[in-house]
Amino acid sequence: MDTWKPVAQVGDISPDTGTLRVVYEGEAVCLYKLPDEICATQDRCPHGNASLADGYLEDGTIECPLHQGVFDIRTGKPQCPPVTTDLRRYEVRVEADTVYLKAQTP
Repeated sequence: MDTWKPVAQVGDISPDTGTLRVVYEGEAVCLYKLPDEICATQDRCPHGNASLADGYLEDGTIECPLHQGVFDIRTGKPQCPPVTTDLRRYEVRVEADTVYLKAQTP
């Protein structure tokens, strides 16, 4: 049974990159701070062994720092080659500046 678990404070998300790598149930997860929400996906790019927290966040997308594949972080869908596999997404809840995660059912 998946439950909501606290993983970070909103202020922990880098103001420079808009990202933060955290651990949820033993898995690396990337948090993204957008102007109107916080999103979360798996941290590892499914195309290569790269951390998306080290990628480039722009307009609701994250660009992998290794092969420049781009994903929509709200849907997890790849936006251009070479990436073809969806990212796993996590439900996000923010209460009193604490970020909580819950795995989404595929």
